[in-house]
Amino acid sequence: MLPPGPRYPMPLQTLGWIARPGPFLERCRDRYGDAFTLRIANEGTWVMLSDPAAVKEVFTGDPELLHAGEANAILRPVLGPSSVLLLDDGAHLAQRKLLLPPFHGARMKAYGALMEQVAEAEIATWPAGQVVAARAAMQRITLEIVIRAVFGVGAGAERERLRAALETLLRWITQPTQVALLTVLGAGNVHRLPEYRRVMREFDAVILDGIARRRTADDLAERDDILSMLMLATHEDGSPMTDAELRDELVTLLIAGHETTATALAWALERLARHPDAWARLRSGDEPYLDAVIKETLRLRPVLPIVLRRVKAPMEIGGWQLPAGVSVAPCIYLMHRRADVYPDPRAFRPERFLERPAGTYTWIPFGGGIRRCLGASFAQFEMAAVLRVLARRCERLEPDALVPERVTRRSITLVPERDGAVLVG
Repeated sequence: MLPPGPRYPMPLQTLGWIARPGPFLERCRDRYGDAFTLRIANEGTWVMLSDPAAVKEVFTGDPELLHAGEANAILRPVLGPSSVLLLDDGAHLAQRKLLLPPFHGARMKAYGALMEQVAEAEIATWPAGQVVAARAAMQRITLEIVIRAVFGVGAGAERERLRAALETLLRWITQPTQVALLTVLGAGNVHRLPEYRRVMREFDAVILDGIARRRTADDLAERDDILSMLMLATHEDGSPMTDAELRDELVTLLIAGHETTATALAWALERLARHPDAWARLRSGDEPYLDAVIKETLRLRPVLPIVLRRVKAPMEIGGWQLPAGVSVAPCIYLMHRRADVYPDPRAFRPERFLERPAGTYTWIPFGGGIRRCLGASFAQFEMAAVLRVLARRCERLEPDALVPERVTRRSITLVPERDGAVLVG
């Protein structure tokens, strides 16, 4: 038996989910409780969950019965079938094992100087006393970092080709009209669009050319970029990753490591600009408070509203007997707004994470369990590096308008409606 949910037709439920996901989710929770059912076009039946005990059941459940890769099929036309986000069972574990080493502490922290250098260069271009669109600025920073950290490409024509190709792809897949079209068509039919085929063909040509160039390098073992590390990695049978595997994982890292972190940083600036006491404390060099600012930003303004798992066999979750074929969706957006977990949940108050550590099943911006985002530590490390530079270089940080920016959708992410417009100086 499924939890209750809105009775209006699937197209209207889909419209609510796409157009105003936050208010739509909150209305459903207020009416139906912590578990409710939605029906979304080309996605089927979703069971939204925001009770910590139910979310724990999902994150600690048998991964053979709860498929994340299958539930993320909408990403396949861009990421490709070998992406770690789209694999399940043994294939997922094997690919995840290959991807883990670059994100271990020592290797990850080696990128700290690069991150600060890129942030310094971007901030130096900001005119004092002028309004900066934070999301666009943070995108420039994170794109430069991800190109250099993932591809190891320095200044030159190759870097510019890669940058242009990625920007073109992101513009195409995040246009509201394209999002609506992709929702209507479904992942399996996107290839019918001539524009999609053109954009992906041009993008893949650049990615595969970069892979081919690197295969001829004689210094792979000395390089510290992620592409070189992946080329040296081998499967359990000793075979290296194929070009197709490398392509899919690189695209996953490029897109996930760029768009999501840039959005999170934009939200951090938007929130800090409206809370001068928090900005002043951050500028004092209080490192624990910096970590708390990052956690509170990701709590109050999560970049992704849900994570998904496809139920492969009938099972009980949260007291509900769920049939095979539905998807369970631990709802990040609603979990982070639980007043019993986060008193005054709509308030931006980083101090809450100094008073009480983030809960494994109540602070879930990166998901959880064995499918927790591989780049979670990298993203937080990058956010800290960029915010340190901002605090050091910018004394003034103010909003450009009195009204806080609304949360709006950009493809699958939740972004500031006016791009996090802030006055800097």
